Amino acid sequence: MTTKRVIVSGFGGQGVMGIGQLLTYAGMFDDKNVSWLPSYGPEMRGGKANCSVILSDDPIGAPNIAQADAVIAMNEPSLDKFESYVVPDGHIFINSSLVNKDTTRGDINSHLLPVNGLTEKFGNPRVLNMIMIGAFNEITGMVSQGALEKAVDKLYGKKGEKVMKSNLEALKFGGEKMKEIVNAK
Repeated sequence: MTTKRVIVSGFGGQGVMGIGQLLTYAGMFDDKNVSWLPSYGPEMRGGKANCSVILSDDPIGAPNIAQADAVIAMNEPSLDKFESYVVPDGHIFINSSLVNKDTTRGDINSHLLPVNGLTEKFGNPRVLNMIMIGAFNEITGMVSQGALEKAVDKLYGKKGEKVMKSNLEALKFGGEKMKEIVNAK
């Protein structure tokens, strides 16, 4: 692995920080050095939110990211802002429920997933971040599935069995949907 850098961005309330925290905890459970740097707009829900996550086998000198191995863009402003951060042959994950365009770059791997629409299966729009991180990890394999599931328990385990079960199902569902999309290409 050496070092992997990820930017997660969207509106407040989309679970952006949750995705970052899940990756960070999962990285810790996989015995990686980790960094999580959140950034919020002045608004509460609906404002700009993004975070930078670094997972590394080596010590991490600074939490800032100038170039990312992957970007998760949960809305169009996030795609517009962070598309240029992705290194050539890196990955960008786009919430195609809210973004009506693909990346303009031909040198990166683009993955479109309509996560808002996919939450209907669960009857709960709050699982959209679980679906997206499941899809993200299916492609990148940045953390082990076991570590990711432990991270879900760490963050959401105290909310009860029903919430845990729904989150773990959404995580798995996101990975399965991404497999379907890749196999259809």
